[in-house]
Parts: sequence; C-alpha cells; structure tokens
Amino acid sequence: MPAKNHSANVCANNRPEAWWQGFLSPPPAAAPLTASDVDPTYKRLRLQVFLGIFLGYAGYYLVRKNFSLAIPDLLAMGYSKTELGFAMSGVAIAYGLSKFVMGTISDRSNAQRFLSLGLALTAATMIFMGLVPWALSSIPIMFGILMINGWFQGMGWPASGRVMVHWFSPSERGSKMAIWNLAHNVGGGLIGPLAIWGVALTASWQSAFYIPGICALFLAAITLVLVKDTPQSCGLPPIEHHRDDYTAHYNRSHEQELSTREILLKHVLNNTTLWYIALANAFVYLVRYGVLDWAPTFLNEAKGFQIQQSGWAWFAFEFAAIPGTLACGWLSDHVFGGRRAPANIVFMLLVLGAVLVYWLNPAGNPAIDNIALITIGFLIYGPVMLIGVQALDLVPKKAAGTAAGLTGLFGYLGGAMLANVAMGFIVDTLGWDGGFWLLIASCIMAILFMLLSLPREFSR
Repeated sequence: MPAKNHSANVCANNRPEAWWQGFLSPPPAAAPLTASDVDPTYKRLRLQVFLGIFLGYAGYYLVRKNFSLAIPDLLAMGYSKTELGFAMSGVAIAYGLSKFVMGTISDRSNAQRFLSLGLALTAATMIFMGLVPWALSSIPIMFGILMINGWFQGMGWPASGRVMVHWFSPSERGSKMAIWNLAHNVGGGLIGPLAIWGVALTASWQSAFYIPGICALFLAAITLVLVKDTPQSCGLPPIEHHRDDYTAHYNRSHEQELSTREILLKHVLNNTTLWYIALANAFVYLVRYGVLDWAPTFLNEAKGFQIQQSGWAWFAFEFAAIPGTLACGWLSDHVFGGRRAPANIVFMLLVLGAVLVYWLNPAGNPAIDNIALITIGFLIYGPVMLIGVQALDLVPKKAAGTAAGLTGLFGYLGGAMLANVAMGFIVDTLGWDGGFWLLIASCIMAILFMLLSLPREFSR
C-alpha cells in the first residue's frame, strides 16, 4: 500500500470501520506516513496526546475526593466519623480492584476511548450524588455510589500509562511522567476552590459534588478529541525507533499485543521487585490519604479552621506537590542515575518529619499548620509518581497498565481504604493522637519496603 503524503486524519482510530471492530478494541496500524511527514507529525501528536492525558487525568481528580469536603456537613447531620470513613472506603475498595482489573483490560484496549469513557462515567456518578436527595440519605447508599465512582476511576491511570509508554521513550519517560503526574494536583487542588465557588453560587454544600462533575464531563469530551492510542495507529513508527532510544531488553515483540495470561504470568505476578514497591505504595497511600482526606475535619476539630480555611489549605496541599513532584523526578534522574528508590526514601523521611510537625503544633498557630500541610503535599506526591514509573520500567510496555494496576491495587486497598476506615475508627476511639501514630508507622514501613527494592535498582 503506498504511503500517505500528508499527516491530517492519519490515526486509525479516527476511521469509521474501527467502530465496527468493537468500541474499545485497539485500533489497527494505519498506512505508514512518508519519511518527511514522520517527524513533524510526531512532534504535533506527542504534544497533543500529552495534553489530552493531562487534562483527562486532572478531570478524574475533580470527581474523586469530593466526599471528603462534605464530611463536616455530614457530621452535622448526625453521622459518625467511623460511619463516614466506611462510606468513603467504597472509593478505595472499588478503585483498587478496578485499577488492576481495568489495567489488564486497558493493555488490550483503545486508550483514547477507554480514558474518555471512564471520565464521563465517574463524572456522572458525582453529579448524581449531588443532585439526587436520597443519594446522601444513608451510609449503605453512599458506600454503594462511591464504589461505583471508584470503579470508573480505575479506568484513568492504566489508560494514561498505556499512552505514555507508547508515545514517550524510556530515557525521557521519567521527566515526562513527573510533569503528567501534576494532573493529580491540578484536578485535586481545584476541588477546594470549586467547592467554595459552588457553595457561594448555590448556597448548597452538595454543589461540591455536581459542579466539579459538570466540569469533568467537558474534559472527557476534550480528552476524546486529543488522545490517540498508539503511534502505529497514526501511521508512525514505534517511539523507540523514531528516537533511537532502546532499553537493553527491547525487541520487536514488545510492539505486539499480549494476552492476559502472558501479561500476568510472564511479566507481572512473578516480579519480586514489583511486589516490594506495591507494598511500599500501600503505606505511601495511607499517609497521602490519611492526611488529605481527613484534613478538613482535623483542621476543624483540632485547630479551629472553618470550611473556607480548610478549602484553601486543601488547595495549598495539592498545588505544593507541583514543584515537589518535579524535584523528586529530577533527583531520581540526575542525582541517582535513573534509580527511583533512593529518591523515594529521601522524600519519605522528610514526610515523616513534616507529619510530626503537623500533629504536634498546638492550636492557635495556623501558619505553622499550613506550612506543615504544604510541606507534606510538596513531598508525598514524588514517591506516588516514582513508584508508578518504577512499575512501568519493570515490564514491557504492552503490560504497563497491569503493572501500574498492581501497585494501585495495593495503594488503594491497602493504603487509601485504611486511611478511610482505620483513621475514622482510630480517631473515634483513640483521638487524633492515635491517627497520627498510624501515619508515622506507615512512613516507616514505606521506607523499609523501598529499601528492599534497592538491589534491583542498582543492578540495572
């Protein structure tokens, strides 16, 4: 078949016949572009695709943690922290399972449609929760809706990881993923201001659910337009070939789709280092969400903050992560020679110190509380990002979503769920001191499992 001599509309997943092969099936390779079109098309599409997965994943975070901001109002309705922690755990349980299950599906799917569909569905659940009165009428109903939300949330990271490993080569992946990872903070940080604006506009705290949900629906449409599945589906060669950037283990078989059995048994479940970083991720996530999810309540009860103050503290926590994530990625690439675990260990040691300050600072010193919270936000997202990069580096790119899903499974079932359920129960029974002892122990355990991954890191 003759090569195309233009770059417009070259992606195979834009062709009508792709719809008849199954909505989520990976698109076939398009006819190769001419040599003169490859480089300009790659430059244009890489920027476009990166922007798509950035905006798309930021959209997922607009509709992930809305429930946390509503906890003070739900407490005023008579619910206990234990009950609300249980309800909130629905997201973590479903998300952890979905991230692994959907990871294996995303490795065999069209990332463009997979990512956009998941965002639209998770946005719809939050709009429903905010607009339908009975959605907040009981703990079982809240738990169920949040589980549905969590399941659809699990479609975001694996699809983004699939796009990343196909469009960006190994030597640039760390820095590019550090930038992409900031989507967590852009989306998560904007929940606070959107909630404040929504309450001012509607005089209803339920707007913290549906206004971010409406924004996320718009982002889903934008993501569908911008993201493309693979370079080959757009008539381009593999990124490794284009940039002449190969790992020692790369071969042409890495461009072939793998079966679920091959992904799981050959590349993921027998990988000891992947299990170590998955366990470390559980404790990192417990600290991350143990601080973030309970910040509005802790600051209100222990420090006397009002919702406006805690909303801006939430915003500051998330946006402090932007320079922190970039710094952690730079440290791993330029100081530790592409090794992720040493940078993770340094950052988690600093997180431990900041958690102690956040806990022990007495009420009446809001500046110190905010500085401590900002410091935790600056530090914690570096390990969150780098564990994901480690997972992608440990497997072939056609298994990237599943590897990321395994670390996510541990992060959310072992970490975020405990941050919701265990923190609520411990604070109810032992007070905030008990909750902070849990956070301190989690920092220490995360560091220990990161140490176990060092031998593999230094053998590369």
